[in-house]
Amino acid sequence: MKLKLDCRHFRGDKPCIHHCRCEGCTHYSPMGERILIIKLDAIGDVARTTPILQPLHRAYQPCHVTWLTHPISEEMLRGNPLINVLLPYRPESLEPLRVQRFDRVLSLDKTARAAAVAEWVDARVKLGFGLSRFGTLYTFNKESEYAFQLGLDDDLKFRRNTRSYQEIIFEVVGLKYQRDEYVIEIDANDRCHADALLSGLGVSPDEALIGLNLGGGSAFANKMWSAPRAVQFLRALLKQVECNVLLFGAERERAAIEEILRAKLPRVFSAGTGNTIRQFQALVGRCALLVTGDSLGMHLAIAERRPAIVLFGPTCAQEIELYDRGEKVISAAPCVPCYRPTCEQSPTCMEGIEPGPVLEAVKRWLAHEKKLKLLGG
Repeated sequence: MKLKLDCRHFRGDKPCIHHCRCEGCTHYSPMGERILIIKLDAIGDVARTTPILQPLHRAYQPCHVTWLTHPISEEMLRGNPLINVLLPYRPESLEPLRVQRFDRVLSLDKTARAAAVAEWVDARVKLGFGLSRFGTLYTFNKESEYAFQLGLDDDLKFRRNTRSYQEIIFEVVGLKYQRDEYVIEIDANDRCHADALLSGLGVSPDEALIGLNLGGGSAFANKMWSAPRAVQFLRALLKQVECNVLLFGAERERAAIEEILRAKLPRVFSAGTGNTIRQFQALVGRCALLVTGDSLGMHLAIAERRPAIVLFGPTCAQEIELYDRGEKVISAAPCVPCYRPTCEQSPTCMEGIEPGPVLEAVKRWLAHEKKLKLLGG
């Protein structure tokens, strides 16, 4: 039997989706350019790397995309129609890579474990970051040098750089950036979960809904307001905007969400802290607008084409692409950005962001979207 091992439908351990023998099969579809994307960390960075998928498929027709990622990001990328093989970073996933050959490897993490995989995998072209024999990072191609320097030069990263993450990554992989959007797919079950949760809270589909995301991850300090600051903002918001408010956060934000709910503000509800990433995204998709820090919630709002009002303190606002949907409110603290995991400042940079400018940004975008009724207060 003559097997067509390069067919994207061929599996080997079981029949392909067409249940045809290779010989004489009319469904033969060669993989074409075999591309390995290595992007493990962090989940928000994985989300904002998905804009390269459409351009890859445009540039290399046909192509076959394998994406190696951290297991925590696997759920977010699962079912993506532009990813042919999704591999979580585990030993059982790495071993098959040792015998495969790729046409190009896109190594997009400046970490030793990711760069090491890019170093030993067999590929005709390697772009991005590799690991030297001294255990140090280096660049495979000259187009990666600017991204590399951002990690070495704080003045360049914090003050002189004006380019978004997407612009930088597209340069690394040799693609023209045309403000391609995120590609993060969720299914009808996730949408139904959002509908059921909101229905259970008494929020109907035709009622206006604003999201307030308290999450910010644990890598950097102070990426969102404290509960008292959030309550102050919500009091002002509810006086001037006719809406419901949905509070978002992970388990680490449970105490803050409960503190806000104890303020007994009308029409303020919790989305809960146990939603999966896909359920979280579906709930964000039901919001007319999301107020958030630089967080996964922000990236999911971008993926859902929802306007976002984003508060920035310890991280670089210029690296975030909002696609002309929303505004950035940047702390005036002299120490920002800092990318520090802890902070001893009082008040913190985020607490220095007053609710007033955030509320004005919300009102501008609601007027722009014509979604909600503004009140007189």
